[in-house]
Amino acid sequence: MKASGIVIKVFPDDTKGSKHQKFTVKLKNNKTVLVIHNIDIAPKIYGLKVGDRVEFLGQYQWNSQGGMVHWTHHDPHAQHPIGWIKHNGKFYS
Repeated sequence: MKASGIVIKVFPDDTKGSKHQKFTVKLKNNKTVLVIHNIDIAPKIYGLKVGDRVEFLGQYQWNSQGGMVHWTHHDPHAQHPIGWIKHNGKFYS
């Protein structure tokens, strides 16, 4: 899924197992998705805050809360397409 939107919630980093940065994005169609960005593999997005615009490419997975996007980074094992997040003109992959 390639999309863009406004960050409406930033969660504390999930440090259980692989570390992940998590935030919710409101898309142009007013739907929301949870973005789950692996910060053991890709750089953390420092300074990310509510109201920021982000663009992203990753694997969408539906759930009853609207869905989530993960694999927003390169895959060290080359099993998934390369994903990314763009924030303030900088790419994180």
